[in-house]
Amino acid sequence: MNSPYEWQIGWRYTRAGRSGRRNGFISFISGVSMLGIALGVAALIIVLSVMNGFQKEVRERMLSVIAHVELFDAQGAALADWRAAADQARAAVPGQVLGAAPFVSAQVLLARGDAMRGALLRGISPADEAGVTPLAAQLQGSTFAKLRPGEWNVVLGIELARSLGVHEGDKITVVTPGGQVTPAGTQPRLKQFTVAGTFEVGHYEYDSALALIHLDDAARLLRVEGATGVQLKLTDAQAARAVAGRLAQALPADISVRDWTRTNRNWFDAVQLEKRLMFIILTLIVAVAAFNLVSTLVMTVTDKHADIAILRTLGASPGAVMRIFMIQGATSGIVGTAAGVALGLLVAFNIDTLVPALERLLSTSFLPASIYVISHMPSDPQWGDIVPIALISLALAFVATIYPSWRASRVNPAEALRYE
Repeated sequence: MNSPYEWQIGWRYTRAGRSGRRNGFISFISGVSMLGIALGVAALIIVLSVMNGFQKEVRERMLSVIAHVELFDAQGAALADWRAAADQARAAVPGQVLGAAPFVSAQVLLARGDAMRGALLRGISPADEAGVTPLAAQLQGSTFAKLRPGEWNVVLGIELARSLGVHEGDKITVVTPGGQVTPAGTQPRLKQFTVAGTFEVGHYEYDSALALIHLDDAARLLRVEGATGVQLKLTDAQAARAVAGRLAQALPADISVRDWTRTNRNWFDAVQLEKRLMFIILTLIVAVAAFNLVSTLVMTVTDKHADIAILRTLGASPGAVMRIFMIQGATSGIVGTAAGVALGLLVAFNIDTLVPALERLLSTSFLPASIYVISHMPSDPQWGDIVPIALISLALAFVATIYPSWRASRVNPAEALRYE
């Protein structure tokens, strides 16, 4: 079956335009419009894929060292029985809690000679911790096995150890925030620890500011009666905020609940805001490229006045003429969008190869770990982003064809053929 003549003529106008200076210029403008759409769509896909990958990578590294949910005493005191608190949590959200581990934490200063660094000191039970965080499970039989009560060993983040200039077996001094009263006045509480090893999770914030010791040593050092909190591992990390809300309602008022999304809330909120703003900004670039089709179609309509008049005299309706030029513009939009999606996906799926090559070529680092948390550029293309991008691009291209096509349908055959 032959296709409608509107499709045939519209497709012919899209492919034609290379004979003659004026038609060649129209063809050039049309090509620039399609290229603009393609580059805008590709840029949007690449940027959103990188932001998705960045968020996913940071989340995975973060959750390798922290729990999904934390329960702790609202006043910072020791829990009477951390196992009972964990059992209450399991009962409040049946089937959601996979593991529980006690902890004690405090901000301290670590000193080694003249070097001093602030750090988060966390006291853990290595055996219980292995059921909660992947890092503890990975190091349970090696580094974490050296965290024994009474031996005053400490495991440091790799960047923290480097900044202090210490290695396994070296001594460091821990200065706690609470002082002790002496005849000479209030003196800071000091305790010497032996570096038992280091860990690396690839997240600069934790590699540079986290120190782990045994739970019993932490309780003695900080003068508490036992664990001040409980870490919980859930079946679904993405449900942590909802589970935390249910736990806050079910547990006693003196127990506070905090999930991992709130622990790093400012960072995740900033990433989401940046993602939305980048989507809006890059969509405007696509819109500018799409509306370049207006000038292309206006010039085409002006150039095809005689053709339009002949079609009208042969019986073509204004609607048919309008459809011819809408098909021409929509085809350019479809080609540009398809090319942009293909280019965007090609770069997004190979960005782990392209970025290191550019860094070597330019002898620079695009992502210093101390600033951007991670040192390489990840990518995670998601259909939830790609499909809306393609649909928005096609919609903008379609809208851009309406006015020029309407003007074409209003051409008066007699006026158009008067000087032909």
